[in-house]
Amino acid sequence: MPPLGSTPVYFGNFLVTPQVFHKTAHSFALVNIKPLLPGHVLVSPIRAARRLSDLDHAEITDLFLTVQQVGKMVERVYGASSLNIAIQDGPAAGQSVPHLHTHIIPRQSADLDEQGGSDAIYGMLEGEDGDVGRHLWESSRKRPKFPTVDDSTRKPRTEPEMAEEAQKLALEMTRQHL
Repeated sequence: MPPLGSTPVYFGNFLVTPQVFHKTAHSFALVNIKPLLPGHVLVSPIRAARRLSDLDHAEITDLFLTVQQVGKMVERVYGASSLNIAIQDGPAAGQSVPHLHTHIIPRQSADLDEQGGSDAIYGMLEGEDGDVGRHLWESSRKRPKFPTVDDSTRKPRTEPEMAEEAQKLALEMTRQHL
């Protein structure tokens, strides 16, 4: 059962209700199918606006207040000392789902030293690893009889795994002092 009821929540064309762990009047937060680092989540407006400039005053205010609240919670829960907060605002900026979304990525000192340092996160966001749309599409379609093998160490998560994390984070949001 989804942590926030049964009203369907869509991220672009993808039904993501079980992944949603926080919802406000204009925004929702969801766990990421293929997080770049532990605790990498997304915050999106409920209305499927494609670009930041498409939001009205109430939506943009709610979006950024939600980013702030969720950011505090994931920083606490995942033991982070900092956050990367990123918006890929349109296809030319690397947006893979035509629904505005904000990446919140908890960070710890030296967490990406083996990948070239803390700025490696930007290449990860822009590259194949950060292609949320492709990962959602692949998880929603029927698998071929002989699926291709993903040799990377970061595998897409299953629906039950994401639902379990969403329920945990929904509980943590109720514990968060806003």
